[in-house]
Amino acid sequence: MNAPGMSTQVRLRRKLMWSVIALLLILPALAMRFTREVNWTASDFAAAAFLLVGGGLIYELAISRIMHPTLRIGAAGLLVAAMLLLWVQGAVGLL
Repeated sequence: MNAPGMSTQVRLRRKLMWSVIALLLILPALAMRFTREVNWTASDFAAAAFLLVGGGLIYELAISRIMHPTLRIGAAGLLVAAMLLLWVQGAVGLL
């Protein structure tokens, strides 16, 4: 998974990002154990996983291609905004 020449900073960033994605998928499952207000089905988890993992892969691709730090931040912000818009659209049909 990790190339021999990959820096420690890149490895740490990757581990952190994929850990956050896993945590975001675990939180609703934990909430379902303690409250009835959270009621996700398997398709909800599949949609969330598709969106988060897809966003993570697109982020990895963008970061590997974009070298300027400011552009990296802008690309990450744009990706987060697009993912949130897709999430809201899927949840309540905003648009």
